[in-house]
Amino acid sequence: MPASRRHKIILWSVFTPLALIAILVIVILTFDWNRLKPWLNDKVSLAIGRPFAINGDLMVTWKRAQGETGWRTLVPWPRLSARDITVGNPDWAKAPNMATVREVIFILRPLPLLAHQIAVPTIVVDSPAVWLERLADKRNNWTFDTGPKTGKSSWELDIGEVVLQRGNLALADAAEKIDMQATLDTVGDQALYDKARDGALVPPTDASAVDASAPMAKDTKDTKDARDSRYGIRWKAVGHYNQATINASGKAGTVLSLRDVNTPYPVQADVRVGATRAVIEGTLTNPAHLGALDVNLMLSGDNMAKLYALTGIVLPSTPPYETRGRLVATLKKGASSYTYRDFTGKVGGSDLGGTLTFAQRSPRPLLSGELVSRQLLFADLAPLIGADAKPGQAASESPVKQPANKALPVAPFRTERWDEIDADVKFTGKRIVRDEDLPITDLKTHLKLTDGVLLLDPLNFGVAGGNLVSTIRLDGKREPMGAMVDMTARHLKLKQLFPKADSMRASIGEVNGSAKLSGTGNSVAALMGSSNGEAKLLVENGTVSKFILEAIGLNVGSVVVSKLFGDKPVQINCGVSDFAVKDGIARARTFVLDTQDAVITTDGAIDFGEERLALTIHPDSKGLRIISLRSPLYVGGTFKNPSVSPNIAVLALRAGGALALALTAPVALVVPLLDISPGGDESQCARLLAELKKRPTAPPPGKTYQDPATGRAGKQAAGPAIPESPSKSAAAQGQPGPAPTEPRKPTPSVQQKPMQPANDAQLYQGG
Repeated sequence: MPASRRHKIILWSVFTPLALIAILVIVILTFDWNRLKPWLNDKVSLAIGRPFAINGDLMVTWKRAQGETGWRTLVPWPRLSARDITVGNPDWAKAPNMATVREVIFILRPLPLLAHQIAVPTIVVDSPAVWLERLADKRNNWTFDTGPKTGKSSWELDIGEVVLQRGNLALADAAEKIDMQATLDTVGDQALYDKARDGALVPPTDASAVDASAPMAKDTKDTKDARDSRYGIRWKAVGHYNQATINASGKAGTVLSLRDVNTPYPVQADVRVGATRAVIEGTLTNPAHLGALDVNLMLSGDNMAKLYALTGIVLPSTPPYETRGRLVATLKKGASSYTYRDFTGKVGGSDLGGTLTFAQRSPRPLLSGELVSRQLLFADLAPLIGADAKPGQAASESPVKQPANKALPVAPFRTERWDEIDADVKFTGKRIVRDEDLPITDLKTHLKLTDGVLLLDPLNFGVAGGNLVSTIRLDGKREPMGAMVDMTARHLKLKQLFPKADSMRASIGEVNGSAKLSGTGNSVAALMGSSNGEAKLLVENGTVSKFILEAIGLNVGSVVVSKLFGDKPVQINCGVSDFAVKDGIARARTFVLDTQDAVITTDGAIDFGEERLALTIHPDSKGLRIISLRSPLYVGGTFKNPSVSPNIAVLALRAGGALALALTAPVALVVPLLDISPGGDESQCARLLAELKKRPTAPPPGKTYQDPATGRAGKQAAGPAIPESPSKSAAAQGQPGPAPTEPRKPTPSVQQKPMQPANDAQLYQGG
């Protein structure tokens, strides 16, 4: 082959590929990319099931590779820019478009395409506007119809940083009753955005990190400037949530790194929804997969129960609160964990601190932790059972008004929320600040909520130098709610039980007792009005003020002597009370106080449904009493307005006898006023104490108490039956019912004795 021909072949072999490459480069550089818009718009619209359009210019320029080494630096990166982009809405949506964007710019690394990887180091979104909408039937416009799944794609998307410039967001959610508008704007040095647009973005430095463990403190000018330098975006949102006003603002970092999981993204927010406010400042790491959150959190509001609508966490009703702590979260789909660590604050007038963890799990999330209050106001516990309601008004989070003549709370428990969360929380109230009439000193409890069943085990109150230990089980899955209470009182000091009574200061001795009750109903009033079981109380080996005993016996002369010359303690042989409770009515089977000077017995009943008292106190003095008007005392009225009165007929009989004798012999005037009673049966204490040592029993919730002694439903007394009132029937079903205005009307036979205050006692006890 001639040399000239061989040279031509070599030249053509070398320059042909070069020429093709040159032609390709020229075509790429001079190609009008707008010609691809119809094809691109059609493909994207088909993929998302929604109209999509690039209405402005579609341009491609080339940039030198950033961060590459070796021969890869010779391969340029395309910079793609699309302007005036619109994404349409479904037919049912009000707005024509779901989103519009002024311009989207992104840089593409071409070599990873050979490995089926779409690598985008930087995306710049300029002036996005998004309209999100959801109907009451849960249809929304942010879920795209991408067609049936065809398996996992072999292509992977890798996005480095996202830079946002200005923007607007609107949300109309009929399902959650949210109507909100938000604006986003850029702050800081515009040069950073220019570099992002040109594909020469400088990675964020360590200055963007935030020490979330540092407490929230008041910034000086220098520290405030340093903190503000971390942020490149500020945002503001206003609107309404379920008729509550939304007012929120905050800041965020300029660059959102989606590739580097170790690069913290600074966030700051001040969000107010109604009376609830949350202030956070800290960092979010690994935003692409929501890896972790570490922020300072200040949380405040008028009632913790309102956090349920915002967070889904079931909390009890409380007075106004404010807490500060550190929120640390590990974010995983379906298994996230949030810990509010070492927080401190106030709830009402009480301090509160501790650590709480909310963990997502199946079938229900779990709220766990330990809480401590160094100084707890007893009044701050009232909202837990709806006892904070004023007469004629409703308690917090309650639709039911408290009747003016009711002492027991009628506010219903929100049991419908109990099966949405489990709980395991320990609480300690080291010191309880209370009214002088309440001898409660401290509180300790362990709360467990499992599948709608609430267990307080134990619920331990320090009372009058002793302890009141209870186990309470509330079955929220039952309708109406079922309750079991097992209570034990140990070593309660007599003189501390009545701290305001001067005469009790001379009293010593202890009170012990136990009770076991069951009931059904969705409020405290309904539970007590349907309760069944037993309650027992014991006083022994102590002394009691003689003045109290003399006052109960109406021994006028001794009362005067005690007042003039001082009180004297009286030895207690025993004090025993044993009540059988059936359908909310507690009847006294045994109620005896036996001392060296007197035996006092009590019979009758207490009606928790009607909140009425019907007790008769029979004093029986041991020995001789001069100027004694001893007569049974009748305790009646309601819980809110109790009344105590003597038997008028007995007093009149004694006074009439004294007057008649005075007409014949003045010396005989004092004879009817002498009280010569035989001594009590000293052996009855042993029998009574032996009976009391038996543990009380109670049937399951909804069952009627069966008296073991009679085998019948409660101890039945002779005499007229107790009528059932409409309000009591309603209370048994967990409803407040019509508020009673007067006590139950006695039978006609009892009404014929208007001067006898024994009507209530006879009604319950049979005469």
